Amino acid sequence: MSNEVISSSHNRVHRDQFHPLIYRVAGGLAVWFALSAWILFDHQGDIELPLTFISVLLLMALGIPWILWRQWHKYGRSEQGDGRGAVSLHDWGNGDMDVWGARLHSADAAINMLLPLAAVSFGLTAIGIVLLFVEPAVT
Repeated sequence: MSNEVISSSHNRVHRDQFHPLIYRVAGGLAVWFALSAWILFDHQGDIELPLTFISVLLLMALGIPWILWRQWHKYGRSEQGDGRGAVSLHDWGNGDMDVWGARLHSADAAINMLLPLAAVSFGLTAIGIVLLFVEPAVT
């Protein structure tokens, strides 16, 4: 009898793309960031131009990949004859994902992608709420 540890990850499905729901959550967090910036910090007159630039950059950062994905989805799939059906988030999360030459558990890869976006979005919201309460007391 051997004492070798056998990894259970050898039977997992390997993917190289995130689940579509992960992309939607990332887009929602970017929209949350822009809305919280406009709603919570737009009470001063000189902040409108930087907020406009941030909004345009976020629009391009979300819009260009979305347009490319739509074109690939419309024209690229028929040429590939890919036949794979939609995978549920649960099944996707139980698999592995190839990321930059490494193999990560899919749920860990999703957390690594979404955590910075969530931290920035919720952090900006928290800072804006604190600023709304502190600013009248300071001035």
